[in-house]
Amino acid sequence: MEIKTIEFAGLRSALHGMRNPMDSWEKSDNAWAVCNLRSIGDDGVHVFGIDVVQDYHIGSADKDLSMRLQKAGPEHCKHLRQIMVWADITAPRYWWMEFDTYRAGVEKVSCSTMHKIHAKEFMADDFAHDHVIGKGWSEADNFYGAKPEDALDVTIAMLNQCREKYLQCTEAHDTGRAKMFWWQLIQLLPQSYLQKRTVMMSYAALRNIYRQREGHKLKEWQQFREWVESLPESWMITE
Repeated sequence: MEIKTIEFAGLRSALHGMRNPMDSWEKSDNAWAVCNLRSIGDDGVHVFGIDVVQDYHIGSADKDLSMRLQKAGPEHCKHLRQIMVWADITAPRYWWMEFDTYRAGVEKVSCSTMHKIHAKEFMADDFAHDHVIGKGWSEADNFYGAKPEDALDVTIAMLNQCREKYLQCTEAHDTGRAKMFWWQLIQLLPQSYLQKRTVMMSYAALRNIYRQREGHKLKEWQQFREWVESLPESWMITE
């Protein structure tokens, strides 16, 4: 599993809105460093400028209020719904099946299995197989003949054969047979196949996920929780 953070946004505005219910904006003690970014044209002239937040520090008063709202429950810490993070996540399909449980505060755009499954030759690294028993495992001797690793190797070989047949039939404009071999790719593809999705998640959604997946048997969930802990102001999620 691989998670790459792309963007983080909304913290400043969310903390401002956090104080709306009590009209207590004057009590905010956050410090924001604002800089002016400019694009330089080919002739060396600044063509436009925009103010952006470059750095920030959450003051003790705002942190205390946020913590109290978090502990009061999801209906009170609505500001967490306005803090967003975007990430590229590459994970096996069996993990995505569980992640798809989460809808509120989560949006996903996936690489298409339907359209791109034939785009490249299948390799062992296209699948999560670190727990598959092979020659190097102490448990390998408990199998007689073929081992689990052999089953994966055979599946990959078969997928590549069907892919090659699909490409040949497509090039020959044999639509009927091409579709037949395409179906082999779709229906034989293991759940360990790694798929990439770009995911947008609110801190409120991550707070829910982080708690529900503590101690889960899938190691991918523990990796996901570790990534959450690395996010800016992750205490809003974890505490």
